[in-house]
Amino acid sequence: MADNNCECWTFLKRGVCNSSSSTTHSANTIPRTSLVYDAATETRCLNASNRELFPPNEARLSSDNLDPPTSTKTKSPRQLLQFTFQELKSATGNFRPDSILGEGGFGYVFKGWIEENGTAPAKPGSGITVAVKSLKLDGLQGHREWVVEVAFLGQLHHPNLVKLIGYCIEEDHRLLVYEFMTRGSLENHLFRRTIPLPWSNRIKITLGAAKGLAFLHGGPEPVIYRDFKTSNILLDSEYNAKLSDFGLAKAGPQGDKTHVSTRVVGTYGYAAPEYVMTGHLTSKSDVYSFGVVLLEILTGRRSMDKKRPSGEQNLVTWARPYLADKRKLYQLVDPRLELNYSLKGVLKVSQLAYSCLHRDPKARPTMDEVVKVLTQLQDLNDLAILSHHSRLSQQGRRKKKPEGSKSTKDSPLNIGKHRKDEIKLQLCK
Repeated sequence: MADNNCECWTFLKRGVCNSSSSTTHSANTIPRTSLVYDAATETRCLNASNRELFPPNEARLSSDNLDPPTSTKTKSPRQLLQFTFQELKSATGNFRPDSILGEGGFGYVFKGWIEENGTAPAKPGSGITVAVKSLKLDGLQGHREWVVEVAFLGQLHHPNLVKLIGYCIEEDHRLLVYEFMTRGSLENHLFRRTIPLPWSNRIKITLGAAKGLAFLHGGPEPVIYRDFKTSNILLDSEYNAKLSDFGLAKAGPQGDKTHVSTRVVGTYGYAAPEYVMTGHLTSKSDVYSFGVVLLEILTGRRSMDKKRPSGEQNLVTWARPYLADKRKLYQLVDPRLELNYSLKGVLKVSQLAYSCLHRDPKARPTMDEVVKVLTQLQDLNDLAILSHHSRLSQQGRRKKKPEGSKSTKDSPLNIGKHRKDEIKLQLCK
């Protein structure tokens, strides 16, 4: 539970964290009695649906979340600003609908402006642009998660974690004020934009997100993020990735402990199977989730998509056979990229995803190891389209065609097959 004596959290002294330490259970709670699982069991768990893992009536109400780190990973905690409700109301234009940036289980996120050196509201387009997240009065995630968010982001400072500027706690109002992330979430760029996210940007985003997780996992007091997914990866104007939404973050095991036992929360399609079944949480649970996001970035497919055929609705289940066979890797690549991706990059990302998604948590890499692999994939210029053009040029020099003739081999009906064959040969080298 958060330390009521922490000098940073004056609001905790007002009784914000008062809660029972007991945990209620429901008939709907996911069973976690078995410590052994196989591929079939994993598939049943992961194919359930793309919904929150917790039952609706118990959503994130357990007090097991209230355990932020007891000390900061930087020299001193950040001095958070305390806003009044009226200041944030004015900063967002009375929370007008056209200022809404997004909506989640917590509530709406609004765009607003504040003065540079304080909490006073500023005119739109001046001062500092911020994102204001407001807790729904009837929100299921509740104010306990709000406390966890403030406690963690108030202490953890890193370029790949979103910056928490301040908070508001006034009567029934609970709001958080963050730095504004110009390009929104990775989810929007992957699944809701008509223009595909370039391969180089995908690798840059992946590396930034990996560095954020590696920071959380490192140090004497590790933090398990527990909700790593594309919607929680925010992007600035330069496509630098920052992790957001720390309401489910959990202090990791320390000393001789191998795991933390906790209620199962998160999102189906991203949660590690052993965590879903047992409630045993480790940093390798985050690594599994990272592997799922890697697949989404590689394929352009959602982790769970009920609109696809039954055998393709769960991304991990569908992709695993392709990841294990170099000859089939090209079939995983987001078709919207056409041939504008690195051949070596696709191979390495596929291999990394396969390792992160290993059924045995101990066999998964650490996030430090993931960062090392991804760092090597920056600025690769072995684009598949260049390889294709080079091969066509070589074929043209070998056999000069008579003027006016056209080979059926290069007809529009066959060119797609040739491209796939070429990519397959390159990936198998």
